[in-house]
Amino acid sequence: MTNYREKMNLTVFEPLALERPWTLATYRTIGGYDAWERILREKPPREQIVDAVKASGLRGRGGAAFPVGVKWGFMPRNSPVQKYAVCNSDESEPGTCHDRDILRFNPHALIEGMAIGGYAMNATVGYNYIRGEFLGEPVPRFEAALEEAYAAGLLGKNLKGSGIDFDLHTFVGAGAYICGEETGLLESLEGKPGKPRFKPPFPAAFGLYGAPTTINNTQSYASVPTILRKGPEWFASLGPKNSGGTIIFSVSGHVAKPGNFELPLGIPFADLLELAGGVWKGRKLKAVIPGGCSMQVVPGEVMLKTNMDYDSVKAAGSGIGSAAVIVMDETTCMVRVLERVSRFYMSESCGQCTPCREGTGWLNRMLKRILAGQGRREELGLLVDVANHIEGHTICAFGDAAAWPVQSFMKHFRHEFEYMIDHGGRSIVEERGLAAA
Repeated sequence: MTNYREKMNLTVFEPLALERPWTLATYRTIGGYDAWERILREKPPREQIVDAVKASGLRGRGGAAFPVGVKWGFMPRNSPVQKYAVCNSDESEPGTCHDRDILRFNPHALIEGMAIGGYAMNATVGYNYIRGEFLGEPVPRFEAALEEAYAAGLLGKNLKGSGIDFDLHTFVGAGAYICGEETGLLESLEGKPGKPRFKPPFPAAFGLYGAPTTINNTQSYASVPTILRKGPEWFASLGPKNSGGTIIFSVSGHVAKPGNFELPLGIPFADLLELAGGVWKGRKLKAVIPGGCSMQVVPGEVMLKTNMDYDSVKAAGSGIGSAAVIVMDETTCMVRVLERVSRFYMSESCGQCTPCREGTGWLNRMLKRILAGQGRREELGLLVDVANHIEGHTICAFGDAAAWPVQSFMKHFRHEFEYMIDHGGRSIVEERGLAAA
């Protein structure tokens, strides 16, 4: 294995080895706010910042993987109307736990990244939409960092006499999964139920309060200061083509050392698994969901031959998504996993679209019948049929997120569903004596 430990924590988690990494004093020691202060001094053309982010190859780390610089370029920078930069810190994808650690341990990187983004897009006001469950530590840490930044003259009006304004506010949501969708988030910010909007118009034309708005993920904004300090070419060189830079993999499930690992994109999954201590208790790898539970499941033997970058994981039949890597060992009953996933999507549907509102309930009820020993083989085809009619037929991508797990579990592990139906609800792993104690 390549010594990836030498390449860990190069961007967002760079200050972690230092004492009290969340403070302004510590962030300064690694060059924090150098890029922002240079902008305040020199006031470079806004297009120059946008072009640098484009050249870095940074793609959105929230799940959609849309190029960040391209997204910034959609904003009407020369328009005199108020514009907004919004951060999506509503980290709700099951298996994902890196954005909360950015808020806890390196909040100033996010603040600087949002300020830079605000300048690049000519947006003078920013909002960080934070998940309500983060009130324990991430929110207070971010609020304390905001106070430090304001006290140091890094946020506010006419910063350091430059004529540049940027105010940043915290907004704490109520913990709805659907508010991770960018237009649902905007509705929530406006004080309305978090239900996604029809698109077009897109937020860059009609966003928060009807004004031009760009929404990026926490990790996306937090990567920008290092890109400008070390150069877009440096960042792009860390990963393969179309997958520039580092990403934080949240590895959970049946591994010996679960946690967050900031590593270059393109690392072989086998090496990432080794860094996470390997499959726990000496068991065999069965399956992996490489990007949060909304992504497709991949058999373990396929993942062991796959590199962790956008194109490679797509070729394996799934997606990087939010980089939440869920590892399952040989004791896992795939029927129970899918029922649990489908229950989550049924409960989190906002109910706006009929295929999603009704279809997610049908999926979960059919899976519950199978677990109860009341399933029929013909229902397996119906499961896939319902999922197919949800996918692509909803306002937002929530319907796809509910459908893809069903489609992929049935593609790769249909025999487990058939076995449970044929044996009155008994799992194949129980029959083989593999069920976890």
